[in-house]
Amino acid sequence: MRTIDLRSDTVTQPTPAMRKAMAEAEVGDDVYGEDPTVNRLEALAAEMLGFEAGLFLPSGSMTNQVALMLHLKRGQEVIAPKGAHIYEYEPGSLAVLSGGTIRLVEAPYGIPEPEAVRAAIHTSVHQAPTGLISLENTHNYAGGTVVPLEAQRAIQQVAQEAQLPIHLDGARFFNAVTALKTTPIELAKGFRTVSICLSKGLGAPVGSILLMPQGYRAEAWRYRKLLGGGMRQAGILAAAGIIALTEGPKQLARDHQMARALAEGMLRLHLNIDLQAVQTNMVYVQIPQAPSFASRLRELGVLINPMAANRVRFVTHRDLRDEDIPLVLERIEQALQIA
Repeated sequence: MRTIDLRSDTVTQPTPAMRKAMAEAEVGDDVYGEDPTVNRLEALAAEMLGFEAGLFLPSGSMTNQVALMLHLKRGQEVIAPKGAHIYEYEPGSLAVLSGGTIRLVEAPYGIPEPEAVRAAIHTSVHQAPTGLISLENTHNYAGGTVVPLEAQRAIQQVAQEAQLPIHLDGARFFNAVTALKTTPIELAKGFRTVSICLSKGLGAPVGSILLMPQGYRAEAWRYRKLLGGGMRQAGILAAAGIIALTEGPKQLARDHQMARALAEGMLRLHLNIDLQAVQTNMVYVQIPQAPSFASRLRELGVLINPMAANRVRFVTHRDLRDEDIPLVLERIEQALQIA
């Protein structure tokens, strides 16, 4: 019985082209800025998103945290949508590294109302002053949902009026680009910094990039070193990242189609799914005793993540076969019958 892994799009394996590029990569010491492949990757990402500079880091959590360190003074607050990754899944890093706090605003389907963001901005001496606004696109916890350009522009206008920087956690940035049928430059426009992940749907084995103005790069470089993110001959990894950036986005529409087919199939099995939230490569299901359901599926060869006591997540990705979705649906039906 073949195991089908739907826990995350991080489980993708490097392609043969990536492995070949990694084996043949031209390398140098990136801590000294001397790795030519890393330099090419950073320049490529900056050009694709319309930024002056990029910095290659080991993980998306690190790119986000370096961005927060760039923007925040100690004691300041960042405004973020409810369920934001920087709050839910980067365990207290904001407080430890930046000495900051976070104020969450309601964000149905990952989209905060501009007026809610405006109301959350603090300038009083009696409150933690707002230092940054952060968005997440796609928004993982809301279901892999997309923040439309119109909503993004409205929130950016709020930030501009308040003279606040705005950061984008774009871990699945290219999923949003694909779903919105827009361009990377258009989606990145208006943000002071953007974090993109190479090791999720784009399929690279390791790495994320922080995009920023050139004037930020020296300080970001120092923070990367402070956090232990200097990687020496990192061109071996960057070589796969270049292929991820150039080839990976072409595969994402298929991931989205598979997620939609999976969600519609689970609806036919009478599972509790908000189909409106299935916009990219994730399907969240409300189900009692979620860990037990995930365990039953594991025994049937389907790996998923329980996200709460009554919520599980399925994530589609490049390494799935065309026949996997019907097979997963068969195994889900078996798991429901076991219950």
